[in-house]
Amino acid sequence: MFADASHLFAHNPPGLHYGVGVVALEGSRLGLFVTGFDGPNRLLIWNTGALRDVAPPVLADADRRAVAIASADLDGDGREELYVLNTDTFAGPKRHADRLFKCAPDGQWEDLFARPGNAAVRNLAAGRSVVAIDRRGVGRYGFFVANYGRPMRLYELAPGGALADLAPALELARTTGGRSAVALPLFSHFPDLFCANEQGANFAYRNHGDGTFDEAASHLKLTDADEHARGVAAFDAGGALGLCWANWDGPHRLMVPRPDGTFRDAATPGFAFPSAARTVVAADFDNDGTDELFFNQMAESNRLFRVHPTEAGIDVTKLEAGDATDPEGCGTGAAVCDIDGDGVLELIVSRGEKLAQPLSIYKARSASPNYLRIRPLTRFGAPARGAVVKAEYGGRVRVKGVCAGSGYLCQMEPVAHFGLGESRTADRVSVTWPDGAEVTLLNPGGNRTLNVPYPRG
Repeated sequence: MFADASHLFAHNPPGLHYGVGVVALEGSRLGLFVTGFDGPNRLLIWNTGALRDVAPPVLADADRRAVAIASADLDGDGREELYVLNTDTFAGPKRHADRLFKCAPDGQWEDLFARPGNAAVRNLAAGRSVVAIDRRGVGRYGFFVANYGRPMRLYELAPGGALADLAPALELARTTGGRSAVALPLFSHFPDLFCANEQGANFAYRNHGDGTFDEAASHLKLTDADEHARGVAAFDAGGALGLCWANWDGPHRLMVPRPDGTFRDAATPGFAFPSAARTVVAADFDNDGTDELFFNQMAESNRLFRVHPTEAGIDVTKLEAGDATDPEGCGTGAAVCDIDGDGVLELIVSRGEKLAQPLSIYKARSASPNYLRIRPLTRFGAPARGAVVKAEYGGRVRVKGVCAGSGYLCQMEPVAHFGLGESRTADRVSVTWPDGAEVTLLNPGGNRTLNVPYPRG
């Protein structure tokens, strides 16, 4: 399916790259934040036909070992803050704290953890992933950190403006081998939190609607306690969100919801076959109207599957990944974004855990030209990460979650991207925000990107 498009990088030196996050900058402009484990972080923006690194020294932060990235509007100023997870040891305590970067109106970046009042709550535990969540639906996000061998964290702003770790109060501060997380309304009508773990059961935190949770993985049949999870992604399971996660050298899971709210594994033997998988990405790369699932792997061939919902269940087809097979790549992270604005998603892959390797970009060789992109906004004008978008066209209903942090190390673009296949337009689109507010767009057209503001009044 994929052709190599890495020529889109203006400069692409080898490095030990880990997480890739698609972050919102000024207005609707997007950038790629790539974490550097043994070297600088990079902030890549599309400029004059290429991706160019514009990271100032404070963001490059070359002396810390960064592995994961997530962004969201923490304080309701309409701009996203950047949470960079640093991990200089495998598990337990670490030397270098995480960073939480805020951009001032003059364009200068500041690490909020460096403020004296926030020193006591800095995360000094090894972690793997970070995800944003608007647990109360107010347009202000917190950052949940999946730590490894130390309690999980949830950072939000306290009323006085200081950072507070609310994980203990919300009973989220469990200790396990934290690997990945997704924040979307998966088990309720509000932002839930799914944590895929190593050396123990997964966690499924169901939102009560007021920003508090109960842990329901066993009831929902999502524990998978004997495996060692890596990447996780939400995918369109036929008008409802399913969960796919990769297990390290264990069977991969393709979990679809039953009518009673529990989940069942729809993975075929070929899909489940064990591999050294890392990040999992769900996206419609070729705009045919059906999601593909890409498995980014460590020093073995990457995998690609098409998952097509039918009345009988989920039809799974293995696809040839083309140039993205990359059998010698030491895969770590991956993300998707329409970098060049042509309506076809690019797949950005980071590599380099075992040896320094350059980044890669892949693009579908023969994608359909028809698409629709929906970009929901919060009441403050920032990306509404965690919103859910449904699109009706061609006699089908498709669903996408706006990424708030996708599984392992990474975060996708804050846009719901629908390939329309043979359809030129969508008939109806509905957007649901984390607080349950909803807007319906009739005949929104196609081959365009629509910003959808939060409904007021």
